[in-house]
Amino acid sequence: MDNKYYLKSIKDLSEILGTDINSGLSISEAELRLKKYGKNIIESGKKRGIIYKFFSQFKDVMIIILLISAFISFALNAYSGEGNSDAFIILSIVIINAVIGTIQEYKAEKAIEALKKLTPRKATVIRNGRKTEIDAENIVKGDLIVLKSGDVCPCDIRLTKTVELYSEESSLTGEADAVYKSENYVGKETDSLSQRKNTVFSGSNIVSGHAIGIAVNTGMETEIGKIAAMLKKEDAPETPLSRKLNYTGKILSMLIIGICAVIFVLGIIRNYNAINMLMLSISLAVAAIPEGLTAVVTIVLSLGVKRMAKKKAIVRKPLAVETLGSTTVICTDKTGTLTENKMTVTKICDAVNYLEKNEDKKNILLLASLCNDSEISPEGKVKGTPTEKAITEAYLKENYKLNKTYKRIGEIPFTSKRKMMTTVHNFDEKYLVVSKGNPSVILNKCLYFEEKGKIKNLGTEALRKIENKNKEMANSALRVIAVAKKITDNINVNDASIESGLIFMGLIGMEDPPRKEVKAAVKACKNAGIKPIMITGDQPLTALEIAKRTGIYDEKSGSKLMTGAELCRLNEKELSKIIDEYSVFSQVSPEDKMKIVKAYEIKGEVVAMTGDGVNDAPALKAADIGCAMGRNGTEVAKSAADMILTDDNFATIYAAVKEGRTIFQNIRKTIHFLISSNIGEILVIFTSFILSMPVPLLPTQLLFVNLITDSFPALALGAGKTDEENMKKEFLSKNKDVLSLSMWFSIFIEGAFIGALSLLAFIIGRNYFDSNPYEPIIGRTMAFLVLSISQLVHSFNVASEKSIFSKKRVKNKSLFKSNLVCAALMVLVVTVPALSCLFSAVALDLHSWAVVIILSLCPLIVGETEKLIMK
Repeated sequence: MDNKYYLKSIKDLSEILGTDINSGLSISEAELRLKKYGKNIIESGKKRGIIYKFFSQFKDVMIIILLISAFISFALNAYSGEGNSDAFIILSIVIINAVIGTIQEYKAEKAIEALKKLTPRKATVIRNGRKTEIDAENIVKGDLIVLKSGDVCPCDIRLTKTVELYSEESSLTGEADAVYKSENYVGKETDSLSQRKNTVFSGSNIVSGHAIGIAVNTGMETEIGKIAAMLKKEDAPETPLSRKLNYTGKILSMLIIGICAVIFVLGIIRNYNAINMLMLSISLAVAAIPEGLTAVVTIVLSLGVKRMAKKKAIVRKPLAVETLGSTTVICTDKTGTLTENKMTVTKICDAVNYLEKNEDKKNILLLASLCNDSEISPEGKVKGTPTEKAITEAYLKENYKLNKTYKRIGEIPFTSKRKMMTTVHNFDEKYLVVSKGNPSVILNKCLYFEEKGKIKNLGTEALRKIENKNKEMANSALRVIAVAKKITDNINVNDASIESGLIFMGLIGMEDPPRKEVKAAVKACKNAGIKPIMITGDQPLTALEIAKRTGIYDEKSGSKLMTGAELCRLNEKELSKIIDEYSVFSQVSPEDKMKIVKAYEIKGEVVAMTGDGVNDAPALKAADIGCAMGRNGTEVAKSAADMILTDDNFATIYAAVKEGRTIFQNIRKTIHFLISSNIGEILVIFTSFILSMPVPLLPTQLLFVNLITDSFPALALGAGKTDEENMKKEFLSKNKDVLSLSMWFSIFIEGAFIGALSLLAFIIGRNYFDSNPYEPIIGRTMAFLVLSISQLVHSFNVASEKSIFSKKRVKNKSLFKSNLVCAALMVLVVTVPALSCLFSAVALDLHSWAVVIILSLCPLIVGETEKLIMK
């Protein structure tokens, strides 16, 4: 297909692409084209293979220096005729590290791919004359595509039929304003993308109206696909948490490298072997620098994201996980999120009475079913929005059939601003105009009302009765829709006057009960210091009833309700001063959501906002956490959101916040453990040099500690389960650092304590168990064991604020398993002759083991004492 489809007529284009403009492609033809032309996807950048991933692990400067040192050691040992065990061990550990890094990177990549598949984009096509919803990636050239307000265009489409269609194409053309589209536009050779009014492009947002069109370009052949082809590489943006960790890592690295340089110089001054000192300094730097910090945190994040996906919350942006745990306000829609989203018509009334007989209800239900975009499948299933679906189902329930003589010839679509919808139909050589929508909006358009087949003027008394009926229904938590009509001889669909001088026909009341699990989730949110807020377009009385039943509105605590009209009179700063008094906002338009978000942000709150419509997108973007509805949300809303709720359930937001807090706490624990362990490693070496003592730990021993007793417990801490205590208190503010000053103080003290214990083990072993204090092999073995095992013991202190002996502690089976494996490896290293020779260790007697065990358990004793005092 050439790119001049916009110049061709609909007839010519359908012939070129072999498409029937009414029935579309056949299913078999679509399958053949899919095989021939491929899927409708934008190809991502070139994926790197396993070999590339493996060798990329050696890019780290410290690893390169270590490899150079190992090479120098090989060369010098070969020259002197000495063994190469140290160099072999260093190389082995570096390679093992690279293998682990490669596996982790591969798993992370696979996890991300799996998450992408959880939210496939959908599209509606006409095949074999029937509307079918398919994955957008299966669209082929020539497919007949159905578009409606809120859709993201799945490919480049030449329009064949439009109704008031506006498309926002800023991502492609740079123009912020929505563009009017029409199938009748005649293209010109010189038309730019923004001038092609008969075409909508892949990735553009359908702002209003609806349309049908032929797919002319898919995948990489679309206009947006051509841009993607020019991009060589796609880098994920660095998140705030990554930036903070990288900054912390750089500061620590500079300090550690400085200390290592001092140790190297001191060693040379004291006439130690230069190569041995170089190897020790570099090994210490590699062991002590938290180069794996960001990698471990990334793994913790991916594990958390996978857990959240299982709980029906799909995280689209890493920033969401970092911010979720800090959420202080949840602004939620009512319909479908707090309620079941299963509307059922329960009451119908005219201007005077509630209608009990089916024949009396029939006319009102018929009119409401005509002014309705729901569809009935051949199997009799009704598809559409909950409100329209409920009206059509109520009409069909009485075995009425929709009269096909009322052919729709025009419409003015529903929008959140208008709060009403109007359709025009043929009616006995005249025109029937039907409107339905918000009762107050519809009543403003009415001059008359119908009672028992008679048309009367809508006077003050009749209006009061209708308003009372509306109030009674709303007080019963019913969603109320008003229906009106008029019959006219002449019509101009584009003239707004068709919605004036209407005849009020009646009110339809529908119930959408609260979800059973919402009340408990609302209560749990409040206990966690999170304020749930209801924002709805419904009437105040309906909103208030549901808010009371779910626990959001509590009269005793002084909660208030604000209407959209009251909201309009306030600016963001004025609203921020009083917003804490309110828990329900009714008759609010999506545009007003932005003002509510901004008001909370002025107060420093962390806001999660739900939304499903096109107009919700700005508020979803502005909120700290934008939550789009997975079932009923538009593609535009999903694209703007940080998180997608696959079940549209408020309880899922709470579960996601809970998981967010767990992830954040696990990250904190991981950082706490790694940095305190690294401080212990650096201090034991540095202190021994200051005190002019022999080196307590050799390079191979330090690298083993770095690989085994640092990494595995850190990963296990990151897999910790939720601590219910996290949801019984207010959480970390978004403006605070991951680690507070008090935590940094604790980390340094704990690291210094572990270092001191290791040094003490070395001194005891050297002075009481070694035969030659200048070659303290037993002292080094004891220091090696105490450093490793005390770190394992210390991981239990970090794992929970509760005592390890408490029944209420969070059990982390992964931590127990990893520590058992690490402890077993340590025992093997000092008891198996081949291994002990490699790591310059020796088997210890019972007295030495007793000292090692007592010193290694000291962090636990101190930690338990501290927890007891704090309790």
